[in-house]
Amino acid sequence: MGLNELSPKYFKIEVEDGVGIIKLNRPPANAHNLEMLRELDNIIVESRFDQNVKAIVITSNIPRFFSAGFDINEIKDKSPEYIGLSSQFSKEVMLRMMSTKKLIIASINGHCMGGGLELALACDLRFGANDENIKFGMPEVANLALIPGEGGTQFLARLLGRSKAIYLMVTGKTLSPKEAYELGILDRLVEPEKLFEESFEFAKQVAKGPSLAIGFAKLAVNEGMDLPLYNAFALEREMQNQALASEDAKEGSRAFFEKRKPVFKGK
Repeated sequence: MGLNELSPKYFKIEVEDGVGIIKLNRPPANAHNLEMLRELDNIIVESRFDQNVKAIVITSNIPRFFSAGFDINEIKDKSPEYIGLSSQFSKEVMLRMMSTKKLIIASINGHCMGGGLELALACDLRFGANDENIKFGMPEVANLALIPGEGGTQFLARLLGRSKAIYLMVTGKTLSPKEAYELGILDRLVEPEKLFEESFEFAKQVAKGPSLAIGFAKLAVNEGMDLPLYNAFALEREMQNQALASEDAKEGSRAFFEKRKPVFKGK
């Protein structure tokens, strides 16, 4: 089964030019529940095996919202154990995204709050619409007397540094896309009408390029950051050895000596 053969309830899926396009589709705000997370997990797993998918774009099919985070209505009457297990599963899905050997780009076209921001932070790159009506933030501490439970405490601290992460969580401060870009949460700030086009074009270039080597570089970073340097170098060496054995690496060498542009196939 290929990625585009899946029929999830809460996502719309397309595959075009080597790019898997995954659109969150749970009205009204793409607030996710356990069933939606299970679907996302299945989508990520399927994308790993689909050789036609070289890169992935995650965006929203719902106007105004990328995702409002975990659906509070789904857990308000549930036991702490159920909520804890749901939180744990969500983190496992985020880890699966980070350990998938394909570049994942979040194309953020609406409000990105709480678990929605955590989902975006689990992606490798984040492109955002330059729209002052869109807000980013993690309001769990200030509004619910909880903490970000889908990886946010660790994602933010690793991306922004300890004190900035604590400040954003403790205050519940919301950010405009421009503020999120200046802080480093967004990698690209794009005019709203061009957001998906630019996200897709970037992903398409990745898909046409040395996508296998890009995947190895992603894993070397994501899995090596928290290792001692010696162990991280060993991981890098292993990723490099796998890259050297690829058809793309051989094509890259041939093209260099033949003074032409390489034609990569992601193999």
